[in-house]
Amino acid sequence: MRIFAMIPARIGSERLKRKNLALLNNKPLISYAINAAKKSKVFDKIFINSDSEIFEKISINNKINFYLRPKKLGSSATKSDEVVYDFLKKNFCDILVWVNSIAPLQSFDEIKNAVNYFKKKKFNSLITTNKFFNHAIKNKKPLNFQTNSKFEKTQNLIPIELMVYTQMIWNSKSFIKSYEENGNGILHGKVGYFEVSKHSGMIIKYESDLKLASILLKKTKYKLRYYK
Repeated sequence: MRIFAMIPARIGSERLKRKNLALLNNKPLISYAINAAKKSKVFDKIFINSDSEIFEKISINNKINFYLRPKKLGSSATKSDEVVYDFLKKNFCDILVWVNSIAPLQSFDEIKNAVNYFKKKKFNSLITTNKFFNHAIKNKKPLNFQTNSKFEKTQNLIPIELMVYTQMIWNSKSFIKSYEENGNGILHGKVGYFEVSKHSGMIIKYESDLKLASILLKKTKYKLRYYK
């Protein structure tokens, strides 16, 4: 069974320019995803998938593969389904794992565990999530609580899960089939959800996110203590 990791790296970005190349504690942001993928030791090949050749140098320096996608798949209007389909049609594998280039705090063991969970459950597609025990609303209407009763304790709520996109995993054959028949494939067939840590689910979108990630990556040791 051939398992590939694909680290997407579009050169353009609307909210934070060239964010994949932004330095985070003196290393390119994308390098954290590369290192986590390599340390997980579950991949036969690891690719950077980009519309810019500037990432080929990073691929060479990190001894991984580089795939130059067509320029038309580098615009802000491009859908993830299109990027995955293009890659799979040109790079044969049984399972493809999207390792998010802008999630610097995802850990290698979470990548490994997500892949193993995907294989064990025989999913067609999977996406990572964060779980929150918060009172949630949608269109100003409650999702997991009632307004005509006493305010529920958060620990008693049905948790809300948010997709965090640190990893997405697909059975390659079923993805291609779904895309060609339905025009989409990100969530198709038997869908799985894999909860990851709050740190892992942190996605860099703004400069303020980089600043926070820089602090968290200092790895300051924490020990629970109490005021005496």
